Amino acid sequence: MNAIKGSLILFIIGLFCHTASPKTKQEVLQEKVHQLMEWSNRRTVIQMGGSKFANYVKSKPRNYSVIVMFTALNPKRGCSVCQEASDEFTILANSYRFSPAYSNSLFFGVVDFDDGQDIFRTLGLNSAPAFIHFPAKGKRKAVDTYDIQRYGFHADNIAKWMAERTEIVVRIFRPPNYMGTVVLVLLFSLAGGLLYVRRNSLDFFYNKTFWGVLSIFIVLGMTSGQMWNHIRGPPYYHRNPQNGAIHYIHGSSQGQLVAETHLVMLINAAIVVGFALLSEVHNPEMEVSKRRVFAIGGLVMVVFFFSLLISVFRRKYQSYPYSLLIR
Repeated sequence: MNAIKGSLILFIIGLFCHTASPKTKQEVLQEKVHQLMEWSNRRTVIQMGGSKFANYVKSKPRNYSVIVMFTALNPKRGCSVCQEASDEFTILANSYRFSPAYSNSLFFGVVDFDDGQDIFRTLGLNSAPAFIHFPAKGKRKAVDTYDIQRYGFHADNIAKWMAERTEIVVRIFRPPNYMGTVVLVLLFSLAGGLLYVRRNSLDFFYNKTFWGVLSIFIVLGMTSGQMWNHIRGPPYYHRNPQNGAIHYIHGSSQGQLVAETHLVMLINAAIVVGFALLSEVHNPEMEVSKRRVFAIGGLVMVVFFFSLLISVFRRKYQSYPYSLLIR
């Protein structure tokens, strides 16, 4: 009888010890992956705070990669591009969610500055937005931090960087945007209405000034870098994280800001106006005093704005040795 009681007690103790034993690494990993998949199915970009970031991104075990966007969406933080960058990041995450490459090996997360100031401080982040890849194995390298100043925050560019870090290739799918179609229809409607009203007089088609001005606008748009902005999607300006100073010209020849293209376009337009004034000087029907004003004004505009253009060039290419009026 005592032997039976002893066996029963040992069985109960063993059962209690078994149930109270800590979970294995495999069980912890399975729970983490299951939880991340559940969150990812609800929302492709997982909102993370301090504890969630520590448990699911930094701590082991982990057999999955995580790409985290660090942002500051609160308007009080003054991040003018954070919302646009967040939209592009969401497009990337959604494209991955509905692609054949979707699996439990990669997840997307976002940490807002107001929810994770300690995380920003630990990672040494002084500005937002920022994109960092946390690999499944090994330590994080310098290339795991996306160079947003060089490549911008366009979803296609982030996808290329993601493919280099994770070997997961994703084709970007954007939600349909009918604004371009509407604008095109309105433009053709306006042109058709104009042709109908002027159907008895289409002399403006042979107006050299009209076609010349239209050509100049197209050339100014192309030479200022608008196509580069469309492809790369750079920010409008750059804020220095150390002193808060705003820069409208990128300090490297490898990058470009949207404000920079607008500035170059205006400078080139002013130079064109200066040459146009100089071209009118030879008109014999113009008064001599007016021709003198055109000559002086055109020469001043060409010299000044060309000097300004060279100074912008020198700022991007510090080794450029030449300058004119403005350094």
